[in-house]
Amino acid sequence: MKIVMAIIKPFKLEEVRDALTGIGVHGLTVTEVKGYGRQKGHTEIYRGAEYAVSFLPKLKIEVAVASDQVAKVVEAITAAAKTGQIGDGKIFVFQIDQAVRIRTGETDTDAL
Repeated sequence: MKIVMAIIKPFKLEEVRDALTGIGVHGLTVTEVKGYGRQKGHTEIYRGAEYAVSFLPKLKIEVAVASDQVAKVVEAITAAAKTGQIGDGKIFVFQIDQAVRIRTGETDTDAL
């Protein structure tokens, strides 16, 4: 079992969700986050004063899947979230040692 974590641009959420649903992934967690990478933020003008915005709004998506689904999930997220511009995001994959569905007590892949 693996957790696929993706940091994406906020306006790409619906496309990513649709892509994941299309390959049979129905559960995901979304968190609003802020950060920067190569974009290094930008400057904005507010009431005539210029100021630096060093952390940009992003979304973090986390999906728990069976190990054999990881490649399909990564491919679906990449295709749906890509704009070709700097700041499209990153995908990370983590190992899950154990999963338990609280309501039923199911464990591991049955709990996903």
